[in-house]
Amino acid sequence: MINTRSLPVSPEPQLRNIGWNWMLGTDTLSYLTNEVVVVSPAEADAFYEAGNQLFTMLVEAGQHVIDTNRFSELGIPDNLIDLIKLSWSDDRHIQLYGRFDLAGGIDGQPIKLIEFNADTATCIPETAVVQYAHLRANGLDEEQQFNSVYETLVEQFRDILLHNEDKQPTLLLSAMRGFPEDDSNLAVLGEAAREAGFTVEFEYIDKVEFSVDEGIFKQNPENGQFDKFDFWFKLVPWEYIGHEESDLAHILTEAVRRRQVVILNPAYSLLFQSKYILKILWELYPFHPLLLKTDTQPLTDRMYVEKVLFGREGANVRIMDEQGRVQAEADGDYDDYPKIYQEYVELPTDGTGKRYQAGVFYVGESCGLGFRRGGAILDNGAQFVGHLIG
Repeated sequence: MINTRSLPVSPEPQLRNIGWNWMLGTDTLSYLTNEVVVVSPAEADAFYEAGNQLFTMLVEAGQHVIDTNRFSELGIPDNLIDLIKLSWSDDRHIQLYGRFDLAGGIDGQPIKLIEFNADTATCIPETAVVQYAHLRANGLDEEQQFNSVYETLVEQFRDILLHNEDKQPTLLLSAMRGFPEDDSNLAVLGEAAREAGFTVEFEYIDKVEFSVDEGIFKQNPENGQFDKFDFWFKLVPWEYIGHEESDLAHILTEAVRRRQVVILNPAYSLLFQSKYILKILWELYPFHPLLLKTDTQPLTDRMYVEKVLFGREGANVRIMDEQGRVQAEADGDYDDYPKIYQEYVELPTDGTGKRYQAGVFYVGESCGLGFRRGGAILDNGAQFVGHLIG
């Protein structure tokens, strides 16, 4: 059973105190609760260790996919394979961050990997900043949280610069229009990058200029000139670029090959983003205590979850019983993708029956914990719940 504690004072005054008042009025705060999940020090440590161990396993799984040429099984478009291999084999291309979605970890329940959001993970403002501000606004100490996401992002950006000293520290952040949550996530990343020494600009992807020979540009509104950026972070899914923008996939491959740009997250993050990697993990580490059985066929001896390889925010997920009868389902726009079948595991619940899924951010190491709360399938309407170590 989840143990929650009320923190009645809103994080808003503390956000103003630390200079993050720009976050107020965005859709970030509407998903917050005035409660936190209470976790023990041992539980917090277990989440930290789980994230670190799982990422090491994912790297082994990614290497296996490359060595055995299993890209098509993962649903990876052919036009991104060269770029994946380029970025994987070059240590200068560093995974900036990702978020593990985990079941269990509370009240004696074992931690189990649900999936790794490797490419365009969100919940950064809530995890890194708002739950910290909520803690401080209620007079509690920051040491009572497993949360160094922002500080670790700064260090990761510095490490990326250190590994790419031949490039100028110019970073362009891009997203698609009409998703204010994405904009607020990029704003936090931009703050961390500036603190690490980058010059940072933002532009929606439809206004970004791409060149095979010269890289990535944004038009300067003051003089009309096109400014070049040596680093580009895109909150745009790699699989979308591969499937819908084949010309762009080619341009980015050649621009990276010619060292005109470093892209964050690297193309190899698509290896981890495909939910087929859950099956690869089960092949390489069968019955590992952090994993759930996953296959390409429905599991007939237990409840299971049907997922599409590149679904997001709970879309096109179905929970099935042993006889293949639907217990819960969510519609979505990703139903054309192949399916994967993962063993079902109950999420921890509170006294009202609401389910809680842990999220552990990984930025070179595990660095932050938060929870999403909702029904049987957590979608983009799920609430964010912070935590307190107590």
